[in-house]
Amino acid sequence: MSFRLDDHWVWDSWIADDGENYHLFFLRASRSLADPQKRHHRAVIGHAVSADLEEWELLPDALRAADTPAWDDLATWTGSTVRAADGTWHLFYTGVSRNEDGLQQRIGSAVSKDLITWTRSAMPPLEADPRWYEKLGHGTWPDEAWRDPFVFFDPAANLWNMLVTARAATGNPDQRAVVGHAVSEDLHEWDIRPPLSRPAGFGEMEVIQTRDINGEALLLFSCLPDKAPGIASNASNTGTWIARGQSLLGPWDLEGSSSFFVPGLYAAQMFPKRDGEWMVFGFQNSVDGLFVGEIPSPVPLSEILAGGDLFPAERTTSNRENHQNK
Repeated sequence: MSFRLDDHWVWDSWIADDGENYHLFFLRASRSLADPQKRHHRAVIGHAVSADLEEWELLPDALRAADTPAWDDLATWTGSTVRAADGTWHLFYTGVSRNEDGLQQRIGSAVSKDLITWTRSAMPPLEADPRWYEKLGHGTWPDEAWRDPFVFFDPAANLWNMLVTARAATGNPDQRAVVGHAVSEDLHEWDIRPPLSRPAGFGEMEVIQTRDINGEALLLFSCLPDKAPGIASNASNTGTWIARGQSLLGPWDLEGSSSFFVPGLYAAQMFPKRDGEWMVFGFQNSVDGLFVGEIPSPVPLSEILAGGDLFPAERTTSNRENHQNK
């Protein structure tokens, strides 16, 4: 069944698996705001738990805005949750502050032993490095993109990697979206590195996620069609894209990205069940122009791929030509 709260909208979400239960972390804000656009500056990170990804028990919120003054004293946004070798859970999240009216995004973390009680860590918040990334006021974008951290471990390099929604410091102002990158040995000290991609036609690439699906490295991200001027679109596109890569750290064929269609779904993510089956989940965005704000039941990735080739040659060629003509 879908995950819906009668008194709150829910949207971006991610899952952690403790081996017994699935933990759903999600953004939520009160429906009493009336205007869904106001939810972004009222967002907290909610928490629910399930044994089967269908029946969910609502738990106390994982994280809320910090006391003022702080880099995250306005709202807490999307992130990811990983487990360190010592068993400690780390929740990486986006924060925005009252000081910049929510326009500058930073990334911090909280830690937990049980996934229930979270304490902000001493990790200094990460900011976009101006050597490679666009800063607030240095382009035409309304905010400084440095959000949606996706963290995973690379055993070959013995490093944790963080992929970030970011924008390049140069290039067409409407198409500067890149995959931001940072690395860490211990999940506390992070080294911000150049982006793992170059601008490829997108204005933003949200909730980036890289996964190895049956031996193929795939990048999943979200961008509404009207914010992807350099990419050919279609009428059914709801804003989720998928691109092939040579590895989990790229490079990816972003110009050949294909729309990843699940009706009405945005901020889609892929997650493996314990039996190895990959599932796709996200939140129900707008229907007939009205914001829904709930999370439908996960859909098996195999059902989505059963419709045919996700990367038809004619679409890849069209996207590349469209980008090159910009």
